[in-house]
Amino acid sequence: MLKEFKTFIAQGNVLDLAVGVVIGAAFGKITTSLVEDILNPILGLILGGVDFTQLKIVLKEAVGETPEVAIRYGNFIQVLIQFLLIAWVIFLIVKAANRLKLSESMKKE
Repeated sequence: MLKEFKTFIAQGNVLDLAVGVVIGAAFGKITTSLVEDILNPILGLILGGVDFTQLKIVLKEAVGETPEVAIRYGNFIQVLIQFLLIAWVIFLIVKAANRLKLSESMKKE
């Protein structure tokens, strides 16, 4: 079983997947910083000084040791922007890869 596992790990697809996961994690951090540190402050300034991290609807105020219960929709907006940026970049990468595959297949014919 150990020999089969070594063969499985040594296959190109597994290595490609590992590289993709590491690069994806780094890209996620870059996107998070872009949204939180650059885009949201600019959007907040345009919208009159809004801090997205503080946007929330308080359902129940904090009482003593009990924390408040709130819907933090500002954080949701940040995560949504991050998702849209990542989805856009992935779309562009897939589009470029498809174009490259099409041009290679046309050269072979």
